This record gives sequence, structure tokens and C-alpha cells, in this order.
Amino acid sequence: MYYSYILKLNNGKYYMGHSSDLRTRMNEHSHGRVAATKNFLPIKLIYYSAFLSLNKAIAFEKYLKSSSGFAFRNKHLI
Repeated sequence: MYYSYILKLNNGKYYMGHSSDLRTRMNEHSHGRVAATKNFLPIKLIYYSAFLSLNKAIAFEKYLKSSSGFAFRNKHLI
């Protein structure tokens, strides 16, 4: 399985990512081992979706980062 996920950072902003091992990736985020989020701890996992292919997980992450994905995310996911 592959996952796309949304984290809420301590500054109120959101981080979107993807991973094949969500638990391990969350552990990395939580312990400051991810450069993009290490200065915004604590973080909170607020949404994730599972996909059968890596390409679909990446495509959904890219969609969430787009302007239409931003609107969808704010209206339906968070």
C-alpha cells in the first residue's frame, strides 16, 4: 500500500506527503527527522488515503497541493 497524507503543523499550516510506510514516516516527522517539518513540531496527522500504486499516491498528493485540491482539502477533508 501507498499513502498520501496531510499533517497540521504547529504554525497552523498544512504539509502534504506520500509514503509506502505511513507509521515509519510519521515517526520520522514526529522526531524531527524531516527537514520540511522539523521546525514545526508537534505535528498532527489529520488525513490519509491508501492507494494500491505509488503513482496514484503521488498524483493525489500533487492534486492536494494544487489550487483545486486546496479547495477540496479545505471543504471535504479538514
